[in-house]
Amino acid sequence: MTTNLQQAVDIHYPELDEALAGLAHKKTEWPRVGVADRIAILAEIKECLMPVAEDWALTASRKKGIPAGSPLEGEEWLSGPYSLMAYCNALMDTLSKVADKRHLEGLPMRELPNGQLAVKVVPHTVWDRLLLSGVSAEVWMQPGVNRGNLARHTASAYESGNPRRGKLALVLGAGNISSIAPLDCLYKLFAEHQVALLKMNPVNEYLIAFLEPALKPLIARGYLRIVRGDTAIGQYLCNHPLVEEIHITGSGAAHDAIVWGTGAEAAANKAAGTPKNRRRVTSELGAVCPTIVVPGPWNAADIAFQAEHIATQKLHNAGFNCVACQVLVMPGEWESRQALLDQVRKTIAASTPRPLYYPGTEQRLAGFRSALTGHALEPCGDTSQCAVASFAAGACSGIEEQEIFGPALSVTELPGRDPEAFLIRAIDYANRHLHGTLGANILIHPATMRVIGRKRFEEILAGLHYGCIAINAWTGLGFLSAPTPWGAFPGHSLQDVQSGIGFVHNTMLFDRPERTVLEAPFTPYPRNLARLNFSMLPRPPWFITNRRAATLGRLLTRFQYRPAVSKLPRLFVNALRG
Repeated sequence: MTTNLQQAVDIHYPELDEALAGLAHKKTEWPRVGVADRIAILAEIKECLMPVAEDWALTASRKKGIPAGSPLEGEEWLSGPYSLMAYCNALMDTLSKVADKRHLEGLPMRELPNGQLAVKVVPHTVWDRLLLSGVSAEVWMQPGVNRGNLARHTASAYESGNPRRGKLALVLGAGNISSIAPLDCLYKLFAEHQVALLKMNPVNEYLIAFLEPALKPLIARGYLRIVRGDTAIGQYLCNHPLVEEIHITGSGAAHDAIVWGTGAEAAANKAAGTPKNRRRVTSELGAVCPTIVVPGPWNAADIAFQAEHIATQKLHNAGFNCVACQVLVMPGEWESRQALLDQVRKTIAASTPRPLYYPGTEQRLAGFRSALTGHALEPCGDTSQCAVASFAAGACSGIEEQEIFGPALSVTELPGRDPEAFLIRAIDYANRHLHGTLGANILIHPATMRVIGRKRFEEILAGLHYGCIAINAWTGLGFLSAPTPWGAFPGHSLQDVQSGIGFVHNTMLFDRPERTVLEAPFTPYPRNLARLNFSMLPRPPWFITNRRAATLGRLLTRFQYRPAVSKLPRLFVNALRG
């Protein structure tokens, strides 16, 4: 008996064949499109995006059950049209200087304690310094990349002597964050010179109404097509003879079904090392992401602010994020441990309830509860919009090895009062027990950092094998930051894909990045001034507790469209009121 997926491969879809044939006809033309014309296309996209930006953000909000007028609409502004607009700006800046790798000039570089090269990419412009005051992002390069050869390992696809062979890529869009699919396509097009067919996820295929007009400059020229369809359509496209490469943002199970097949066939193929689909497959597949709380002299205000931070890491987009915090790693002997946990629960309970819009959530939450049989499970709030549970580290494989992808937070404790010893233990735990390597967060008091020492801290941090690490920040900011590479820690294989293979975004066009390391102020403005930290970052606009998030999302998108000093006062006023 054949399965539905097997039957789907045998069915003929003329409209899909036509779309792929058109792209195949253009795949040799696109690599020859010059840099000036590519910059012009990106500028056109900005012009086409702005008229649909508001409807995009508000429609996504309604589809996800966010009430009209809620500050939470800001999430859809920032993770939707803002991200795409910012990406266009950053890539245009790079392409304008990519000849002779001039876009690398002026980037701060330093050698890490282990000898690796770190390149600071945020702040990059004067606008970064004003709007993200105190926030920084470095890209740590893979071993072997140094100051002397960085240029050879950057933007190699744009070197004049490098032949450009056109390909046709299939991009399987994610159903959760609205800018993922278009950004993945732009990376294929502009970083890898591949034309792209985007198959939207059925969960958010309503975005086609906004993506087609926004990306019209590419679609009209024949370099991009957008289609909708279910799993059977996806299977048909993955096996289509005109498709040469595949990029998927989704689950490990979906990735393995493409590469190895399903059921007994998949097991046999994996055991033999013979993929069913031999195309190059790149991927971003999520993880069981940790937030490590390092013990230190936190006061009541620190606890309240970082509780908002942790609640945001969990409940942004209702918890349907590949880098949502799933495991909170706490120091069991820390005197402020219980106060922080209590405040996290209170913050979650006070948050706006949201529907479980993503398919399969009830089953995943049931699996979460089942895995925690015998452990304390405490719903937060009358609506039980998030469950918080404690478990013993290393004793709950169902939590540590499976991404819940929903509103559930687990808490585990590790012994140790000494901050350095605890951090080493927590990193070892995350590396050995938690599935995936996409993103990890570390919350550490500045006084604790001084005790450990910056050099020693970075020596320890080098052992944390994640593609994005956020220090007193959330790795979601790494997704929003166009210059930083986004993907798993390098080294996964098709047999053990974990959080995926390859990376996207990366508007600096680094060829061999290892990870992104973000850092933000531990204390928000203006309270930070008492600690002689003079950054101007108040409660960030992506916090679920920011009262002006919707207004800020709209203003920041308009700012990216046309940056101007005249727009800053309104932004600053609303930021301070958030």
